[in-house]
Amino acid sequence: MIPPTFDYHAPTSVADALKLMGQLGSDAKLLAGGHSLLPMMKLRFAQPAHLIDLNRIDSLRGIREDGGTIVIGAMTVENDLIESKILQAKMPLLPEAARLIADPQVRNRGTIGGDVAHGDPGNDHPALMLAVDATFVLQGPKGQRQVKAEGFFHGTYMTELAEDEILVEIRIPAFAAKTGYAYEKLKRKTGDWATAGAAVVLRMSAEKVSSVRIALTNVAPTAVRVPAAEATLVGKPLTESAIAQAAGEVMAACDPAEDLRGDREYKTAMAGEMFRRAIRKAAARCK
Repeated sequence: MIPPTFDYHAPTSVADALKLMGQLGSDAKLLAGGHSLLPMMKLRFAQPAHLIDLNRIDSLRGIREDGGTIVIGAMTVENDLIESKILQAKMPLLPEAARLIADPQVRNRGTIGGDVAHGDPGNDHPALMLAVDATFVLQGPKGQRQVKAEGFFHGTYMTELAEDEILVEIRIPAFAAKTGYAYEKLKRKTGDWATAGAAVVLRMSAEKVSSVRIALTNVAPTAVRVPAAEATLVGKPLTESAIAQAAGEVMAACDPAEDLRGDREYKTAMAGEMFRRAIRKAAARCK
């Protein structure tokens, strides 16, 4: 289908984009990679009168280090995450997970910021951002503010991002030495959203779990962190019994919607299995 008529705007700075947003109001939508918005427009689920394309704003791209923090521009595409030497050395979970997203064509255009800001529970980066303790920098007419990933996702397609704000960058603490990590994702075919996914970031000390963060994809109205599962593991050896107990907490946190990918019971069980695979892979990388 062909989308309805709209006016196209291509600002070259964040300031210009914000000015356009102020002038055009709720009739305008931001365009990043376009993989979510354009299909919705073709189906008439979204009918903005104006599109503000962020692709010509160079300041929104790139990956750099700021002390012990990795800073990723919101318009950085998935393939740039995969190829980044900084991420490969300091945050290898992200390039590894980006390889599991869709296909090469999508990864050439899809942006990390668009993935996050859309608030779709089926997108991969929300759970990853929860697992790596990311902070989002949001810029609006009154300046910038920072929001932790933990408080950013409110529900399906609902986030902390206000209508007059742009997500400009993502800030993530670099992994310490011997940090274990993994993202396990079950999907029906290449390019599909996850039936269920689990991200794990793990630290061990003296054969015991010193810290762990667990987050899930597409098994609730939004990506979710699972503190109850984390609490069952911290301070204990990572035994199969402990993993089974944590998997139970993971499944208890699930509230999936039924669709062609499976019913509630199947998706919940698969979330537990993806967690078990991820925690074992992460543990193997702690050494």
